[in-house]
Amino acid sequence: MGRSAAFFDLDKTVIAKSSALAFGRPFYRDGLITRRDVVKSAYAQLMFRLGGTDEQTMAKTRDYLATLCKGWKVEQVRQIVSETLHELINPYVYAEAAALIEEHQAAGRDVVLVSASGEEMVRPIGELLGVTDVIATRMAVEDGRYSGRVEFYAAGPSKVEAVSELAKLRDYDLADSYAYSDSVSDRPLLECVGHPTVVNPDRALRKLASENSWPVLEFRHPIPLGRRLRERPAVPVAAAALGVGVGVAIGIAWYGRHRRTRSRVNTASS
Repeated sequence: MGRSAAFFDLDKTVIAKSSALAFGRPFYRDGLITRRDVVKSAYAQLMFRLGGTDEQTMAKTRDYLATLCKGWKVEQVRQIVSETLHELINPYVYAEAAALIEEHQAAGRDVVLVSASGEEMVRPIGELLGVTDVIATRMAVEDGRYSGRVEFYAAGPSKVEAVSELAKLRDYDLADSYAYSDSVSDRPLLECVGHPTVVNPDRALRKLASENSWPVLEFRHPIPLGRRLRERPAVPVAAAALGVGVGVAIGIAWYGRHRRTRSRVNTASS
């Protein structure tokens, strides 16, 4: 038997928002996109999330992404992501997801972020979480600018192809590996491992999970990484399977600290 790994979808699984749309404001501010692009991007992602397993939908989303990014300077994109990462992403990392990632790492498993968002966005987010391995969409580059062609679109079956290639390279035993996602578009990813788990699932994925008796987790507490490290909420992998219970436990712990802090402040002021 080979080693095992844990594959995490990113949006609404590890972070409580869309990683691509999160950078819409600085992209708009720096002139990379227009207001119309912002609306169209949000709509395109919604359509993908609702029907992402459909080959035509994925192709349309991929082509729109290529057209939108054509001509952008790669270094400008990387700089925007670097400068705004802690403001736009850090506060939205689910505490439950971050703790679960740590538990897998502590168990000796490699953790891999698998996202349809661009690699220039996903890799820095991974570094924020202590994850060095990512599978993400790659755009073709010519003379330092995106050419308008997608080299690899990390969505649907393509995710599984990349995961399978990495498994062969690293000698992962996929039957003993884990995968986490919130969207039915990741059905192929979830079905390619022995331990699939759905997180904050959409309606179609919740139904699929019920039919296959897959565990369902509810992550509800996005907490900035610095604060989470100070408070160190314990969320072991086994306990995470309880889903809502874990969220409630973290919420109670945070609320208790908040109350104690306020009490000390009120006492001091009186």
